[in-house]
Amino acid sequence: MGFDTPQYPLSTYLDWTTSGSVQLPDFQREYKWEDERIRQLLVTVLRGHPMGAVMLLETGNDQVRFKPKAITGSHVPAGVVPKLLLLDGQQRLTSLTQALSGNGVVRTTDSRGKLIERKYFVDINLALEGEDRLDEAVVSLPGDGVERENFGRTVVRDLSTPEAQQAHAVFPLNLLFGGFDTSQWLLGLADNDVARAFTTAVLTPASKYQIPAIELDKETSKAAVATVFEKVNTGGVPLNVFELLTATFAGDANYFATHGSDFRLNDDWQELVDTFKSQPTLAALKSTDFLQAVTLLATRKRNLSSTSDRPPAISAKREDILKLQLADYLEWRQPLEEAFIWAGRFLTDLRILDIRYLPYPPQIVPLAAIRVILGADADAIGIVARLRQWYWCGVLGEQYGSTTETRFSRDVEQVPAWALDKSLDSPNTVRDAVFAESRLNTLRTRRAAAYKGIYALQITQGATDWVKNQQFDLQSHKDLATDIHHVFPQQWSVDHGLDPAEYDSIINKTPLAAETNRAIGGSAPSEYLRRVEAKARLDADAVDDIIRTHGIDPTRLRADDFAGHFTHRKEFLIGLIEAATGKPVLRDVGDRSAAEIAEEFDLDSDPDDTQDDVA
Repeated sequence: MGFDTPQYPLSTYLDWTTSGSVQLPDFQREYKWEDERIRQLLVTVLRGHPMGAVMLLETGNDQVRFKPKAITGSHVPAGVVPKLLLLDGQQRLTSLTQALSGNGVVRTTDSRGKLIERKYFVDINLALEGEDRLDEAVVSLPGDGVERENFGRTVVRDLSTPEAQQAHAVFPLNLLFGGFDTSQWLLGLADNDVARAFTTAVLTPASKYQIPAIELDKETSKAAVATVFEKVNTGGVPLNVFELLTATFAGDANYFATHGSDFRLNDDWQELVDTFKSQPTLAALKSTDFLQAVTLLATRKRNLSSTSDRPPAISAKREDILKLQLADYLEWRQPLEEAFIWAGRFLTDLRILDIRYLPYPPQIVPLAAIRVILGADADAIGIVARLRQWYWCGVLGEQYGSTTETRFSRDVEQVPAWALDKSLDSPNTVRDAVFAESRLNTLRTRRAAAYKGIYALQITQGATDWVKNQQFDLQSHKDLATDIHHVFPQQWSVDHGLDPAEYDSIINKTPLAAETNRAIGGSAPSEYLRRVEAKARLDADAVDDIIRTHGIDPTRLRADDFAGHFTHRKEFLIGLIEAATGKPVLRDVGDRSAAEIAEEFDLDSDPDDTQDDVA
């Protein structure tokens, strides 16, 4: 990659944007600056103050074949091939192009977001009083040049014609680079001395205004474009790989030759989003997640077909996503669509029924890729069991909280073969999973993946609502407004001086319908169980049987024995975790804290999960 940092006159930029020599890549968002921001930009130009650099990319690069689109308001005919693409500076150059060329009418918004048309002028006499008055001198008027009040019934100032503008000594900024038209307009001023002074003090300096550029050459890769853009972008809108590939795929000549149209990645993604709506857990799936799954499969295929001693790695990293070709995407698009739907059903079978309780959204990416690799074998009972073990080891071992791209690659490489042949070495995610007994005390909110996972395990093993006597499936979980609630109520626990590390932990929480939780209230279990019996229209023995489905000892509950309840429930949850992961829980030894155990075994003891995001 090579680049220059030239400075070009503003007039040159306007020539480029209005001729189509400079255009935008298709991934850029639409123009959206508001009226006052545009006015202040014009003040900046007239004062000769810097506005920051723009970034340009030379076209003709085989690696970066972005589909171009003209600057909004430039009126460039379709089919004009640009010499440069504007990567950063869209809002500024679009504002200047519309305000300083053509009729000078800018389609913008007011401070409330209402769409309006504005035209910008300079009060000549105010401008001649010095730089300090330029902010006041630059005025924004309606697009027709007529300023009104009283709901449009009263005309305050009419600057719709050159004659009216000259009479009021108000210069239209669309003539700043107007050449002959500018001269003719100035000749119409009543006072020639004012015209000369305005030309000398304002117009001539403004005509020499320059804007620095970062100009990337033809050898620049997509990854370099993205990296440089993010480091210098002044617009505050990050450029992500999906937008880059949207533009790249749209410029695919082979697809156009075959189909007679460009491939629209964004439209295709919206179709996928509509399909994924059938699975609640896919609501968190992002376009970049789908591209990561495509990249995993595309790089795996290249890895397997390579004859090199150092074959390309299986990867989902940003730089490898940016190397995707449209042919790669089209090859894996349909298999992955089916695989993500399968992954959604897989999670539903694990009783992950609500997006709020999805432990690690990124873990869906390798799950879908693994499904594509395994094909129909993924539905065999033995393989499903191993995939569930892998999934729960990732969740309860809290291994998908960071550096997810590396784990994606290892799981896609290791899990399919192990799922087909359990005699092989366990994948890293299974082998490295460790859950410490003390971690249960630190799981207090659904920000932690393990907290969400244990909630799902409680539902999976048959927890039944105490009043409705319904097990929780996809429909009943929603209909009953099910959530996780305290067994020994929080208020009762506070009143009795219990340790928050115990009464607020997952050990003292269980899935219940909203109505059942209201029946519990804040009173002692011995009291609220009588209300539960009344609402359920069941005797104590029947309610006790239901309570046991939650791994709760009703005898201890009715005796308000929190310590006995806590010990009993902890053992129950440990049993669920060991069954799900196929691995023993690391038991506490003496007074060792959860933090000490977490440090020894490299566990994440922070209940907040951090996740990588491919931008």
